[in-house]
Amino acid sequence: MALNSKPSERSRHLGAASAEINVTPFVDVMLVLLVIFMVTAPLMTAGVNVDLPKADARALPGNDEPLSLSIASNGKIYLQKTEIGIKDLQARLGAIAGQKRDTRIFVRGDKSVDYGRIMQVVGEVNAAGFNKVSLVTETPPSAPKDK
Repeated sequence: MALNSKPSERSRHLGAASAEINVTPFVDVMLVLLVIFMVTAPLMTAGVNVDLPKADARALPGNDEPLSLSIASNGKIYLQKTEIGIKDLQARLGAIAGQKRDTRIFVRGDKSVDYGRIMQVVGEVNAAGFNKVSLVTETPPSAPKDK
């Protein structure tokens, strides 16, 4: 008695289970997730609500993900979304960036914060060994030019 490896005519017509994987639902789910992440990623960049001053300055080029330091209107300092004291800033920056001292750091200061407080934070960042420090501003709406 020999085993037949070919499916019989009867099993083909009865809808025998196929060993192939249907990837269409998987691709559909992955595309939906991709769209969701593409829409929500820009919304997650600013961690602390800060009323930025307006200035006519162009954006700085860069491919790496910068660290964000925010100074709220009450003077509290936030590294990304975590509140941090001025005395702990150097140690925390060193721990996060490690030996990568060329990491870009964006300082987002509320326009009602004293300029001295912002410079105190920038001084601590420089004392930690970071030289690529940028002050973030809001771009004002373009005004119509007079003829």
